[in-house]
Amino acid sequence: MPANLSPEYKAAEAAFRKTRDPRERLEWLREMLRTIPKHKGTEHLQADIKARIKELAEELEGGARKGGSHGGPALVIRPEGAAQLALIGPPNVGKSSLHARLTGSGAHVGPYPFTTQYPQAGMMPHEDVHFQLIDLPPIAPEHPVPWLVGTLQTADAALLVVDLGEPSCLEQLQAVQSVLETQRVTLTEHWEATGETRAGTPKDDEDPFALRLPTVMLANKVEGIAGLDAELQALRELTGLRLPVFAVSATTGHGLGEIGPWLFRKLGIVRVYTKAPGHAADKHRPFTLRRGQTVGDVARLVHQDLARSLRYARIWGRSGFEGQQVGNEHCVEDGDIVELHA
Repeated sequence: MPANLSPEYKAAEAAFRKTRDPRERLEWLREMLRTIPKHKGTEHLQADIKARIKELAEELEGGARKGGSHGGPALVIRPEGAAQLALIGPPNVGKSSLHARLTGSGAHVGPYPFTTQYPQAGMMPHEDVHFQLIDLPPIAPEHPVPWLVGTLQTADAALLVVDLGEPSCLEQLQAVQSVLETQRVTLTEHWEATGETRAGTPKDDEDPFALRLPTVMLANKVEGIAGLDAELQALRELTGLRLPVFAVSATTGHGLGEIGPWLFRKLGIVRVYTKAPGHAADKHRPFTLRRGQTVGDVARLVHQDLARSLRYARIWGRSGFEGQQVGNEHCVEDGDIVELHA
């Protein structure tokens, strides 16, 4: 990281890291370029920011232009639900089948590699919330996807799918890691479970475009595999990966019911229900936050104007006694009911 970066640039970079909305990320990239000190020590970073601006702007417009025309499938998916999860992996491991099974989507599934060409979004239910599951093209050196890393930037975590019965499984995993490393993406077993910073964001002294993506491995197609635990242990030892692993089957549904509860815990999801004074709480559509977030964050989710005018809140649930009056810095807990007073 170059020295002598201005406070304005650092503030823009921090805002870029924090936001998950693609259009907001583009605006903060432009602000980073505007405020970065222009000297020889920042030339490389300036070029990197310009490249990111160009790539993200094109992805938001619908991808690469062909024949001078615009449009096409979206390459950056705006996050929705409790968290955005990226399905990644080598070719023909059953990512699309898992996506279809977990989300109930009608995504096209084919028994051949590279069926998925563009991001496919679907919602995976868990109790009264949904996780946004993005099926992505396979990762392989022979089939580069230039926009893939840009799409990963908005994800909270990755689900790395492998075919445990594939003889070249180990080589495929190594190829996935190699491709991602060249794009400054690291798959990590470390999961952030607080709302202070978005999972995967680098520390202040790190490359602002490096991405550390919390990852769980889904060993798919396990039906009929003898000695499953031993196979999984061997895979861990041979790859050196310390990722948590679920043995699953898109065909039979084996293990799929464990994924949602595990993600809910590891991501520190907190559900908050709101109520108007004198009325019952709306228990059908909770607002979702992360552990460590506050009443003020709830107000911002409801409406930005409400966040600015909030005077106090009353809360029912585990974070306070029934009807307790609290300020906007009060941390909420899963299941809290919040009554906001502007």
